[in-house]
Amino acid sequence: MPKIKAAIAGAAGYTGGELIRILLHHPDVEIAFAHSKSHAGHPVYRVHEDLRGETDLVFSDTFHPDPDVLFLCLGHGEAVKFLRENPPKSGVRIIDLSQDFRIRGSAGGEDFVYGLPELNREAIGAARSIANPGCFATAIQLGLLPLAKAGLLSEVHTTGITGSTGAGQGLSHTSHFSWRSGNIQAYKTLTHQHLLEIGQTLSQLQPLRAPQVHFVPWRGDFPRGIFISSQLDCSLSAEGLHALFEDFYHDHPFCLLSGDPIFMKQVVNTNKCMIQLEKHGHKLVVHSAIDNLLKGASGQAVQNMNLMFGLGETSGLQLKASYF
Repeated sequence: MPKIKAAIAGAAGYTGGELIRILLHHPDVEIAFAHSKSHAGHPVYRVHEDLRGETDLVFSDTFHPDPDVLFLCLGHGEAVKFLRENPPKSGVRIIDLSQDFRIRGSAGGEDFVYGLPELNREAIGAARSIANPGCFATAIQLGLLPLAKAGLLSEVHTTGITGSTGAGQGLSHTSHFSWRSGNIQAYKTLTHQHLLEIGQTLSQLQPLRAPQVHFVPWRGDFPRGIFISSQLDCSLSAEGLHALFEDFYHDHPFCLLSGDPIFMKQVVNTNKCMIQLEKHGHKLVVHSAIDNLLKGASGQAVQNMNLMFGLGETSGLQLKASYF
């Protein structure tokens, strides 16, 4: 069987680099080209220096319109522009990692399936175009999907902390080492852009009573990972909640329910989401943790590609956590 030809637009950034690392070792994929205007003509390992000796791939600023799958690892607003200026041939599958197509009815988003496999696995398998979820949105939603399906959500208060790679590769004062080191800051309080897709998803599962999610994100002093704590009222017992989550995720290989306290090092450098439930009286706290660049971006994109092409869902994603 011929290998899937994959193209990556925006291949010089963090998510593009993670895609290259995964796809170089994916048994069913070959990278057709890595697109970058700013680094055209330079070897990929000049930017992603850990790939020296792994590949001789060179960045190109020329778009070849006929890969089997096109990954868009571009800044928000740039994916729409790229597709307009570089229309792929009919039949090319598209996976966009920006927010351009996540919300139905915006920027042609009606043609894109929202790529959260634990919610839309069958639709993803039949899709031509995927809108990959946001990193915070993925971590929050995976902690809430079973509750929404059971109609148990009304009001949720969520806090979450993310590493500096969540801000992208472009340097800003809040991603500079001397600012981040030993520092934490709340930002976009109650207004984070991922709230729109979270609301869209939860309303899909719980349409008669759309829940309210109040989200306070934090910038953390570490490179990668997301840790979420969502608090809500819930009358269901701890045993009932555990059974609810186990039943919902029993055939989803990357979502793991833990009876012990979870922590971020369990998931960094993997496509896993760890989930822990804590019940105190009528209060439920759902903790969830992911790697923002993998399950929150490039790993989930490859998971979606696997589903689109009928491959094993975990193919190429058996990754070891950076535990020490």
